[in-house]
Amino acid sequence: MSKSADAGLEALFAAAKAARERAYAPYSRFFVGAAIRAPSGAIYSGCNVENAAYPQGSCAEAGAIAAMALAGERRIEAIVVVGDGEDLCTPCGGCRQRIREFADAATRVHVAGPEGVRASFGLEELLPHSFGPGHLGR
Repeated sequence: MSKSADAGLEALFAAAKAARERAYAPYSRFFVGAAIRAPSGAIYSGCNVENAAYPQGSCAEAGAIAAMALAGERRIEAIVVVGDGEDLCTPCGGCRQRIREFADAATRVHVAGPEGVRASFGLEELLPHSFGPGHLGR
């Protein structure tokens, strides 16, 4: 990885980690943050927000995607998801499909803990044989 790519990933991780610190998770106490980099270089972040009426909460990835869409961007170049615990905090099934809506084969999904990135995946690894906009002629 080049020095500029390292710096880009560090900035994305820092944004996801900061979002995680603002998560609202009073029930599970499982705090998650996500940050997306669009091709423009802009970074959009989100955190999980729980609700007493399970499962009405929202995932960090969904918040970051909503912020990106609100800004008028329509493509995810890379995403970092930061979660708690020893296990990898990969996006849930619904968020994998949300990411797919704005991603392509080059999109990288980086999974991190508070200390840094633990693993990186291509979307095909996380959501093989996926259904996307291309199936609907887009």
